[in-house]
Amino acid sequence: MIDDPSVLDYFKSLLTFWRNPPLKIPDEEIEVGSESNDSYDDQRECHHEEVWGGDDQILEIQPHSQSIDIKSRDKQQFPWRSIIAFILALAAQFSLEPGPDRTWITGAILYFSAAITLVWAYVRDEFKPAPIPEADHSIDPMSVRKIPLWLGILISLAAFILFDGNRFTWLNTLLWLTGITLVVVAFWLPASKEQSWFESVLRFLKDQNWSLKISPWTMLNIVVGLLALFFRLYRLDQVPPEMVSDHAEKILDVWDVLHGETSIFFPRNTGREAFQMYLTAGVISLIGTGYTFLSLKIGTVLFGILTLPFIYLLGVEIANRRVGLIALAFAGIAYWPNIISRIALRFTLYPFFFAPALYFFLRGIRSSNRNYFILAGLFVGVGLHGYSTYRIVPIIFILAVGLYLLHRQSIGFRKEAILGLLLMGLISLLVFLPLLNYSLANPDNFSYRTLTRIGTIERAYPGSPLLIFLDNLWDAMTMFAWDNGEVWVLSVPNRPALDIVSGVLFYLGFGLLLIRYIRRRHWLDLFLMLSIPLLMMPSILSIAFPTENPSLNRTAAALVPVFLLIGLSLDGFLSGIESHIAAPVGRGLVWVIGILLLVWSGYQNYDLVFNQYQQNYAHSSWNTSEIGEAIKDFTVIIGSHENAYVVAFPHWVDTRLVGINAGFPTKDFAIWPEDFQKTVEEQGAKLFIVKIEDSDSMTALQNLYPEGILQRHTSEVPNKDFYQFFVLPE
Repeated sequence: MIDDPSVLDYFKSLLTFWRNPPLKIPDEEIEVGSESNDSYDDQRECHHEEVWGGDDQILEIQPHSQSIDIKSRDKQQFPWRSIIAFILALAAQFSLEPGPDRTWITGAILYFSAAITLVWAYVRDEFKPAPIPEADHSIDPMSVRKIPLWLGILISLAAFILFDGNRFTWLNTLLWLTGITLVVVAFWLPASKEQSWFESVLRFLKDQNWSLKISPWTMLNIVVGLLALFFRLYRLDQVPPEMVSDHAEKILDVWDVLHGETSIFFPRNTGREAFQMYLTAGVISLIGTGYTFLSLKIGTVLFGILTLPFIYLLGVEIANRRVGLIALAFAGIAYWPNIISRIALRFTLYPFFFAPALYFFLRGIRSSNRNYFILAGLFVGVGLHGYSTYRIVPIIFILAVGLYLLHRQSIGFRKEAILGLLLMGLISLLVFLPLLNYSLANPDNFSYRTLTRIGTIERAYPGSPLLIFLDNLWDAMTMFAWDNGEVWVLSVPNRPALDIVSGVLFYLGFGLLLIRYIRRRHWLDLFLMLSIPLLMMPSILSIAFPTENPSLNRTAAALVPVFLLIGLSLDGFLSGIESHIAAPVGRGLVWVIGILLLVWSGYQNYDLVFNQYQQNYAHSSWNTSEIGEAIKDFTVIIGSHENAYVVAFPHWVDTRLVGINAGFPTKDFAIWPEDFQKTVEEQGAKLFIVKIEDSDSMTALQNLYPEGILQRHTSEVPNKDFYQFFVLPE
């Protein structure tokens, strides 16, 4: 006869979870309110989730005739382990903040101590992530509408052929969109009336008694949304203040679009995908903001904002709505996603198209509903037209399905997952067709930017490729706590990518998922952890130029799982406090701690974006807007833009940007000193802009035009003054 496990045996099993699953106390000793085939650990996680929701009837233990409430017992145990883990992590991250005496040793010791305490808090049920929602699989009828399918494929092939020449035309674009639509219709499963949003809308419109109810939860969502909008839109026209050369390339590409050159791939400056060009062209056409920095900003900031609802939905999909809201709140105020949106380049398209693709993919895996895979495929395909780093995303989804198939959660539904992936691949391929045509015809142009970083096209490897890769991987994974790179255009150089609070929550969240995966072996935990370095591969694989790693732009999509882990971490921490401290004190502490952490994070992120980043950017960039304004004033008052010049000088302003800021997007105002003599023949007033340090050019102009008038323009930014040399008409 085998003796039943004692309480001591049970707790020993908790502390040695890596060897075997924890022991389950016999049913005749403990009666759980709801039947379950899962482990006792699962039941505790359900308890964890319900406590947060405020349900007083949670989980009861009934040994024989005497009833004991686990919640009441747990609330007598102050969650000191989780609090110590959190404080240690805060101290670690605080020590890693930039400063004259910064060293990684102190932070590493404190983070290691926090990790040990976190494991202890986890096994004692004080600090755990919210449980993953149960799967809700449906049976796929394996049906397809053959006529739309074959017709859609034939039309898509015709469009593919007509895309030759790197141009969108009315004909090939119409055929392309028609082909995609027909294939989607061929595979799309009609929703039942209970599922159909269209039917729900009709019922709502037919209802004679409309009522509007705003719950506290709705109000909380509105407040968080407004907070995110403030951080994303505040001083948008001023932060950052100046364009750089990459913006000149974008503006010129947009000019081409609005003047009939509807390219699929824009070859200027080693090549760019098309999405941002058409997005900005749409902004200019609809809003009338012209060929300006603001026009570029409006489009990218809009898509940065639209990423946030999908982060919320992903939080709901992997846990619950509270995790989603926390993730949205911290992502909405964070400096990293804010800057990559405001810089007005293609970078924010990477996380934007990945977030919905991931959401619909996970919905498809959990439900076995092919419609979600179709939607995921659409976002993957369109994302490939956005930013070259997105090319890693199809590989990530293939690996995700591989992980799913290797875990027990896929038993009985592996065929649906494989078919869903194939369908997702087909749809994304159809959306990718224009670029596929271009890439086959121009493989060197299409892959040039990627190959220069991975390969040796531009330079030899500065060391062992394997060692560089491992070093890059380490630098990328530690950038959240240590160093996000040195590119001033995209970051505050050499500081962590996350603020103190977010950095702590991220690493604690990563630890929580790692512990839970060791205990539970759920594929989603492993995928969320692995997705972060995988999404950062475009930066990590910069083997030929390792100094470019890490970079906030090439790692941008990693912010999606990063903030999901932040949401899981804070939700688990606060839920543990509430479940172990009796109400109303427990719930009051949850609100106080949650608000204080968000305020702390918001304060630091505000300073990072609107003070540190703004000031460093202004001092590092050239004031082409001031020079452009000076030329604009000259053309309005006395002269013509044809007689305005910026004297070229090494490592000074991009004179194309001067033209854009002056209102002449295609005008390059550069003139070399050897060409000064040619200006004598020009009639009318003349203006020469000269760098302060360019004394030789200034002397040459004064010798050529003795009656010229010299003025020093005092810039708003120190050390950015310039000379204006006026030549009045004779």
